[in-house]
Amino acid sequence: MSTQVKRARGLDALGIVRSGQVHWNLSTAALYEHAIRLGEGSLAAEGPLVALTGQHTGRSPNDKFFVRDATCEANIHWGNVNRGITPAHFDALHHDLLAHIESRNLYVLDAWAGADHAYRLPIRVVTEFAWHNLFARNMFIPETDAARQASHEPSFTVVDVPSFKADPARHGTRSDVFILVNFTKRLVLIGGTSYAGEIKKSIFTVLNYLLPLQGVLPMHCSANVGMDGDTALFFGLSGTGKTTLSSDPNRRLIGDDEHGWSDTGVFNFEGGCYAKVIKLSAEAEPQIYGTTRRFGSILENVVTDPDTRALDLDSDRYTENTRGSYPIAFIDNAVPEGKAGHPTNVVMLTADAYGVLPPIARLSPDAAAYHFLSGYTARVAGTEKGVTEPKATFSTCFGGPFLPLNPNVYAKMLSEKIARHGARVWLVNTGWTGGRYGVGSRMKIAYTRAMITAALSGQLDTVAYQRHPIFNVDVPTTCPGVPDSVLDPRSTWPDPNAYDDQARKLAGMFAQNFTTFEADVAPAVKDAGPKA
Repeated sequence: MSTQVKRARGLDALGIVRSGQVHWNLSTAALYEHAIRLGEGSLAAEGPLVALTGQHTGRSPNDKFFVRDATCEANIHWGNVNRGITPAHFDALHHDLLAHIESRNLYVLDAWAGADHAYRLPIRVVTEFAWHNLFARNMFIPETDAARQASHEPSFTVVDVPSFKADPARHGTRSDVFILVNFTKRLVLIGGTSYAGEIKKSIFTVLNYLLPLQGVLPMHCSANVGMDGDTALFFGLSGTGKTTLSSDPNRRLIGDDEHGWSDTGVFNFEGGCYAKVIKLSAEAEPQIYGTTRRFGSILENVVTDPDTRALDLDSDRYTENTRGSYPIAFIDNAVPEGKAGHPTNVVMLTADAYGVLPPIARLSPDAAAYHFLSGYTARVAGTEKGVTEPKATFSTCFGGPFLPLNPNVYAKMLSEKIARHGARVWLVNTGWTGGRYGVGSRMKIAYTRAMITAALSGQLDTVAYQRHPIFNVDVPTTCPGVPDSVLDPRSTWPDPNAYDDQARKLAGMFAQNFTTFEADVAPAVKDAGPKA
């Protein structure tokens, strides 16, 4: 489509009145053509579009700000995660950004965030780069009907201009990168970074603000549904296996990253997936691997051979955080409507690089609230120069950077929904066993899949459990397809006393982190945590 189509709400509503050519709702093929012609990306063997994001190969959470005004002042949980910026600074940046794009070509996508029509948010994404618009087309739910496109009225608009850099002195930002969210103007401004993930996460942040006010729990989780209609949620930070484990050939994928839990069930926020592809293999992750060989997929910062254009998914030349963006329809057994019923099981994933958490444990409702608020994983050593020990990471509700409200709002909603619908809750460690990173070994994915299959199918409902003396969780003594010795992490360590020392050390980290929440939770929730 072009600028010739008359629209109910055009770009003039944003103050964009003198831009170059505006390309509305282009198809995937057309966006490919634009991106390649403009040198934004290259075509790899078998069809994906490969783009490099330059200096920024991941999100810039310290550069996200909310405009602090009467609309959101009383609701946002202000602090190190949720920083405020003045309306005057926002207006100054907005003014300068509009001047910057006066003569530039722009790409516009009209779309929806949310598969449930009762709660979906009409959005518009305006981008400087064609490939960013294709990213948005993959990740959201595009409006494809021409008549509805013309009448589309977005409730929120994202304007993404990587070539525009902020001036901290003039605009009140931390650096030249900015992600500014304005709830009064219903507008997100992004610049200074070419990392496309900022686009999707900005809308996720908006939904995390709006939906709880409607009684819907927004969640940073993947979700799938069994052949009998049993829904499962998978919470987890990057690298814990959230996308991999939810892409199960024996279950149907609802979505891989962002969902809402309403009074009628679970629904996907997105129309696509955004998976890490570093060292991806056809054997371990066949469904995701297959998407890297498809026309319509975008591969970020993936190395290709300059002559054959063959992919090298093992290379981290540009970053370890290589990514693939693709429509969820590329997964053969995806749920096309993006919805399912209330969860029967909730799985909280962690990659414990200290090697001390049990590979699977059953959580009580109070323990579920504790571990949801904690949002624990541990980064492995070796990713930063000079780092020789694993590093504990606690991200509240497994999505701390995207939570505008007080974390207890989300934790209480989850606890209430788990209790109301009788969902079982599991803590699954996809990290190390037999010792910490560098000493032990990574948990075999075959074992993790077997444990999750047993949990979701009800096979673990009738086995015996033992209470872990330090982590205070119930650990099954047997599981189909998994050696009994694997289930007891202490027995996998050559030195049990060394295990105890490390386990107590991690328990102390949990306790220290949880002091942030103690004043706002019931004593039973605090007591359900690890015992240092």
